Amino acid sequence: MARTSPIRTLLRRAGLPAAVLIAVGFFGYNAVFGPTGIVAAREIKAELAQKDVEYAALAKKRAELKNRVDLLDPKRGADPDMVDELVRKQLNVARPDEVIVPLDK
Repeated sequence: MARTSPIRTLLRRAGLPAAVLIAVGFFGYNAVFGPTGIVAAREIKAELAQKDVEYAALAKKRAELKNRVDLLDPKRGADPDMVDELVRKQLNVARPDEVIVPLDK
């Protein structure tokens, strides 16, 4: 009868449980610290909140620009106040301290 060494016996008995522990440790580490883990999810949520604020500011700016374009639409007739404002800016006759007072008709 051949006798096996105690180290070889220990490796055979502990090999599978050690491999399982290593696999569980690997997946557990990635679940917490991996690219899609808990820590990364918190960072992504914070970045998403920041991007939502930026998107809201851009949407507001877009609405303002759309309103200005609509006021200059030649099909509906351009708004005289908007035309006057743009002409004065283009001809460089508008001053920063000017206040436009609309006359009631």
